[in-house]
Amino acid sequence: MFTLDDTIHPDVAKLAWLVGRWEGAGVVGYPTITSRNFGQEIVVSHDGRPFLEWQSRTWLLDGEGNLERPAARESGFWRVTPDGDAELLLTHPTGILELYYGTIEPARITLQTDGVIRSPQAKEYNAATRLYGLVDSKLMWAMDMAAVGQPLQSHASAELKRLE
Repeated sequence: MFTLDDTIHPDVAKLAWLVGRWEGAGVVGYPTITSRNFGQEIVVSHDGRPFLEWQSRTWLLDGEGNLERPAARESGFWRVTPDGDAELLLTHPTGILELYYGTIEPARITLQTDGVIRSPQAKEYNAATRLYGLVDSKLMWAMDMAAVGQPLQSHASAELKRLE
């Protein structure tokens, strides 16, 4: 994993603030599901090449904040295009592949899906937007989603603290 002593590849220097291990909690909801609290761990690492590796895992929490069961997982890569925009390529074990594209500002990334591919067994999923920001040393994010016959609308958000 990338450490503060390592040199980040200049192509992804604009994303260096994402690197680390983050943990926290958030809320997920949608017209087709009951709103729930969840816990999350995100690990963003760098090995010297011109991309960042992304790993996210979540688990549902019960009413007292205790782990109830595993939930969503995703893995992928962040890249910066030659014109300075962000790409996020994600895979999900539910049979969905996503390509996000968007803008990078200091400590803020705004993305929307440029492509979604799903296996024949995956649920209907059509588009999404994501917003990531560094606020008071915390990773804050929000996601809107268009899926299962619903228009693009709020789906999940979380606040995470850097642990490493």
